[in-house]
Amino acid sequence: MKLDKIDLKILAALQRDGRITKLGLAVEVHLSAAACWERLRRLEKAGVIAGYSACIDAGRLGRFATVLVEIMLKSHRQADFQRFEAMVMRESAIVGCDAVGGGVDYVLRVVAADIDAYQRLVDRLLAEDVGIDRYFTYIVTKTIKASGFPLDLLQEEKA
Repeated sequence: MKLDKIDLKILAALQRDGRITKLGLAVEVHLSAAACWERLRRLEKAGVIAGYSACIDAGRLGRFATVLVEIMLKSHRQADFQRFEAMVMRESAIVGCDAVGGGVDYVLRVVAADIDAYQRLVDRLLAEDVGIDRYFTYIVTKTIKASGFPLDLLQEEKA
């Protein structure tokens, strides 16, 4: 899908404030409300805007352990990947999962009540035999940056 500068402004505004009113969005991107609404609907229909959600500051809710986990599977058949990925989708504590190339198969982002809760999760997954051969745990001590999609990448393509 081709996006122009106005589409990118709409996306940037929504990434900054997903609760912006339609009128506020139109004003911010310098369009009429009707024209802005049409563009917004087109972006939603095309799946460029996949949904809307709230960004929760977990630090204000309590203390939690965030853990990055590298996973290597025992076997690399399609069924093994599917079984592991189905488990990932069921586990609410796994808040992010990327399949990666290189020495490991997946990198997970896990949020648990504490390190003991994280280890209980891993022990359970190993007992359930979802195909994990080895795993490496990295405790997050401080999140430096967490942001949305870098829309400037799309602007650079147009230059």
